[in-house]
Amino acid sequence: MTGRDERAAGAVLGAAVGDALGAPYEFGPAGAFSARFPDAPGDLVAGGGWALGEATDDTQMAVLVAESLVERDGLDLPDIFDRFRRWAAGEPHDIGIQTEAVLASGLTWDLAAAIHSNTSLRAAGNGALMRASTSAVAFAGAGRQATMEAGRRIAALTHGDRAAWEGTAIFHELVRLALDGADPLAQLPAVLSHVDPGHRERYATVLAPDWHPERATESNGAVWPCLGSAVWALRTTDGFEQALRAAIDLGGDTDTVAAVTGGLAGARYGAAAIPERWIEPLHVALPGFGGRVLRAAELLDLTGRLTVSQV
Repeated sequence: MTGRDERAAGAVLGAAVGDALGAPYEFGPAGAFSARFPDAPGDLVAGGGWALGEATDDTQMAVLVAESLVERDGLDLPDIFDRFRRWAAGEPHDIGIQTEAVLASGLTWDLAAAIHSNTSLRAAGNGALMRASTSAVAFAGAGRQATMEAGRRIAALTHGDRAAWEGTAIFHELVRLALDGADPLAQLPAVLSHVDPGHRERYATVLAPDWHPERATESNGAVWPCLGSAVWALRTTDGFEQALRAAIDLGGDTDTVAAVTGGLAGARYGAAAIPERWIEPLHVALPGFGGRVLRAAELLDLTGRLTVSQV
């Protein structure tokens, strides 16, 4: 496995592991992970309706995106949307309120999210960002403009607020830089220059070196503080495990913040940095798809197919 392949595997596995690691602490108090493991690196636990090592809707949707990209040989937005709807009809355990409303609306792939956004006026959740690890890997070879635009287009399937599009685009680009062996955090000023001007200042604030999640004006269920918290966790630690601990200890939407952190940290440090004790019990059920359950080996195989057929 080349260095780039190792980092791509790290991005996908890291996001899934972060998701499963953070799920039992969702909407709990800050510091809960360290309170449970004060003197040890920490382990996966069951809780919150999740089995040991079970990934949530974050990873389930990331897998659906990946399988569409591979099987359709590129970006087929109607196909991704159809897979999302089939999954939602399977009654996943923890589907997001906004995502569920869009997918159950009965509207077409190109209208559902926009109409929901126009009527609800609340469409800047982190539900598009959370699933972006696989698409980030798939488009990493296409360059900055193409990878950021792909992030926006996939996000727009369920999130009509451009804030969600831009956050996903930034994540895509940070992963691309990490896969190329660059320090993604050092490149943030350049990345921000490619963000839509109407959202650039907000993202510049939460991605600044002196920003701390305690300064967030919204919960980390919103897209910009979620991404900001993940970048903060990566910036203020020096390893995969430490980044995940910092992310989960923030409390709130711990599975998604940890999934985004895990994707970034995995892309930076590579799959070898992810503890085997976190990988071995990892599994991803796919409601609506005949009881399929993917484990780490299947996720690695899927990642390899994404990197071979980069779009």
